[in-house]
Amino acid sequence: MHVVIAGGHGKIALLVSRLLTGRGDAVTALVRDPDHFDDVRAAGADPVLCDLEAADVATVAGTLTGADAALFAAGAGPGSGVARKDTVDRAAAVLFASAAESAGVSRFVQISSGGLDRVTGDEVFDAYLAAKRAAEEDLRTRRLEWTILRPGRLLDSPGTGSVSVAETPLSGSVPRADVAAAVVALLDHPSTTGRTFELISGPTPISKAFQPSLTP
Repeated sequence: MHVVIAGGHGKIALLVSRLLTGRGDAVTALVRDPDHFDDVRAAGADPVLCDLEAADVATVAGTLTGADAALFAAGAGPGSGVARKDTVDRAAAVLFASAAESAGVSRFVQISSGGLDRVTGDEVFDAYLAAKRAAEEDLRTRRLEWTILRPGRLLDSPGTGSVSVAETPLSGSVPRADVAAAVVALLDHPSTTGRTFELISGPTPISKAFQPSLTP
């Protein structure tokens, strides 16, 4: 399997790259800073310079040509303001989905966020939640084999290998390592197409969490 990852230098993206390339899959990681190439290569992926805030659909589609799946794992990140929540968490996701359609890459996994129904009163965080909602709404209109993953509060602690998965809201936290493992499991289970999953730590082994007989 060849997977192209948008936001290829993010913490979850690097973990996904290690898992995929460790089992023999190929990963192309789109990054906007050439200083990040060494980190991407250390994770086993091939870096490609691509700024999703500046690129057009044709350019991004060129990076996806011939791939088996696309993963949107980009985010504006801590310290960014309202404007970048929109240009990265919404607009870049929309651009990447359009590029996948143009390139004929139908399998598409998008990392979103849990708790999208909240209004916190924090202008920047609420802009982030609104951007993630809008990106999801756009993706659901597309003729892609999409799956949306909504992790809870992200932790840098070691992964446990077990999670709780639901298609209704969950409240809790989850290590980034377990999110990465869940992404790989979703890529391995095309039966999850057209579904949105909430994800937090829990008792179900990730290897079984997305099997058709166990998903909600």
